[in-house]
Amino acid sequence: MRDLNSLRVFVRVAQLKSFKAAAASLGLTSSAISKAIKRLEAEVGVGLLQRTTRSVGLTEDGAVFFDNCKQILGEIEQAELLLSRATAGPYGRLRIHMTEGFGRRVVFPTLGPFLEQHPTLTMNVELSDRVVDIASEGFDVDIRIGEVADSRLIARLLGHLSFVVCASPAYLERHGEPKKPDDLERHNCLAYSQIHTGRLREWQFRENGKVYGKTVSGSLQASNSEALLVAAISGLGIANVSRFIASEAIASGKVKPVLTRYVAPGPPVHAVYLKGQHVSPKVRALASFLAANISIGR
Repeated sequence: MRDLNSLRVFVRVAQLKSFKAAAASLGLTSSAISKAIKRLEAEVGVGLLQRTTRSVGLTEDGAVFFDNCKQILGEIEQAELLLSRATAGPYGRLRIHMTEGFGRRVVFPTLGPFLEQHPTLTMNVELSDRVVDIASEGFDVDIRIGEVADSRLIARLLGHLSFVVCASPAYLERHGEPKKPDDLERHNCLAYSQIHTGRLREWQFRENGKVYGKTVSGSLQASNSEALLVAAISGLGIANVSRFIASEAIASGKVKPVLTRYVAPGPPVHAVYLKGQHVSPKVRALASFLAANISIGR
């Protein structure tokens, strides 16, 4: 079926039982209505209407076709309504991925005002440390830590992480406080294991204006920074975690920052979404809101 307008003409004629009335209703001439019906009947290969001098009725095939056309046009009308709402402003379901710690501690506390501003929007969030492919997995937005090299994606910068090396007062009392990064070789360092590669993440330091990475090791490795912080609080060793994760423990004295003079800049955080000629308003709204409202580095 190539021409939906012919379907609309057919349905209106069948409803009004008159070519003239259908023409007036649709703003067309009776001749245009007649030609549209003839083209449609030629396309489907059967007669759809029975014409008399006084009225127009449906053939048996036309009655079946009429019911199906009404359903099709109704579904199209509903789809157009949903699309008009979506393009007019944030509407519908917004599917998002972000890491668990970042989501719970940074993003989720800000979402109340955003959802209040957009009551027709529903958010579905996956919290995990896995790497996702938003194109194939159907995510609208991925809150991604680190550089974004995929040319298919738009990356809206939200800020930069700040890391802190910390340990419990009890651990430092037993083992002493490291004064420079090389001192970590004598300490039990709680390393982050990258879930997608299994490799240990290097600890980044800055010294004499140069940034460098240092590989550490110890008795515990985990793929979750919050778990490493808990281990550090218990006195097991020294951890290197995002400041947003450690801030409460630092404020309460459960852990103490060390090597503060060697702190290096952290990785960027982006709201990532697919490129397209028309980016959804709900995606733009979330990216703009997060860029303006979340606090990462403190």
